[in-house]
Amino acid sequence: MISQFYKDMTGKRSVIRDFFDYSMQREKEMGKDSVINFSLGNPSVPAPAEFEKAMIDLIQNEDPVVLHGYSPTLGRPSTRQAIAESLNRRFGMDYEMKHIFPTTGAAGALSHAIRCVAAEGDEVITFAPYFPEYIPYVTGCGPNLKVVPADIETFQINFEVFEEMMNPKVAAVLINSPNNPSGIVYTTETIKRLASILTEKEKEYGHEIFLISDEPYREIVFEGTDSPYITAFYDNSISCYSFSKSLSIPGERLGYVAVNPKAKDADMIVPMCGQISRFTGHNCPPSIIQLAAEKVLDLTSDLSVYETNAKILYNALTEMGYQIVKPGGTFYMFPKCPIEDANEFCWTAAKELGLIIVPSDSFDVKSHFRISYCVTTETVEKSLPLFEKLIKMF
Repeated sequence: MISQFYKDMTGKRSVIRDFFDYSMQREKEMGKDSVINFSLGNPSVPAPAEFEKAMIDLIQNEDPVVLHGYSPTLGRPSTRQAIAESLNRRFGMDYEMKHIFPTTGAAGALSHAIRCVAAEGDEVITFAPYFPEYIPYVTGCGPNLKVVPADIETFQINFEVFEEMMNPKVAAVLINSPNNPSGIVYTTETIKRLASILTEKEKEYGHEIFLISDEPYREIVFEGTDSPYITAFYDNSISCYSFSKSLSIPGERLGYVAVNPKAKDADMIVPMCGQISRFTGHNCPPSIIQLAAEKVLDLTSDLSVYETNAKILYNALTEMGYQIVKPGGTFYMFPKCPIEDANEFCWTAAKELGLIIVPSDSFDVKSHFRISYCVTTETVEKSLPLFEKLIKMF
């Protein structure tokens, strides 16, 4: 008998994928020029040349047995050490190799981190808007996901409701900054206040509350934006990172868990990740990708196009009458719809104009839509007349 649980999940399609699939079908039937696609967050710039060179050098000069062999359970030691040193150099931390666990992207990192600190019946709190995959990441290993509603004026943390929701069952708080889908970056003031509340509640409840920070967009921060290194502000914290966006290598599936050395039982969490892998079937990222990435840890792709696109869209759309909280990073923007029904608005955009945007409901916010502007600037400019037509239709 097949699993009813996973069978039921097959009927819960991703709204993002629905719009993407529609765009592909329309493009097939009406031609590529019939669609401007802002649905998926797939990086649109190439990986750094240094990464490509590192890959070529490894293939030409490294022992093939090493290059294509199994990675150790906890990841390649040289990669873990290089990541620790890079984080220490950039953010003034004191990580050691033992605090780093390479994973298959931020998704793998989050899945491991949540299992390390939350158990069946515990609660994990997150903040809307949030990446929809948080639901299976959390509920798939037993805890209950609780969501603090969004402050749609700023998309910073709604602290009043957050404090009301805190209770002794809370084992972890899961945050995403810079944020998908809003593009907002939590300020130093926000993170300090969050850390203060968690410290106070730890004392009140008599147990640790871990802060899990989902950071795949850490390097995509726009000029003048206050973007603190979150782990530095709270001891019981775990950073979950991905190189998918910074190095533009999403298909290589490389990320890591970084455990704050000051966290309770910090030295146990990475070995625990190794044991969790036995249950999830995770067997570390490929050796060649770990080895190549460790040579370019302080580099990024040319990410400047995202800020260019953000400025063009924000200035043009606000002038048209769209209400938008100005993004501070990522390659997402989260305008308010001129009507209540975000699905109606986005399907109208898709079917009438070939403009593919994503409704906000799956991010647990009403009456907004996400623009994923990791596209060429030419595409952004071509979209502007369509956005103007769209708002006039309502």
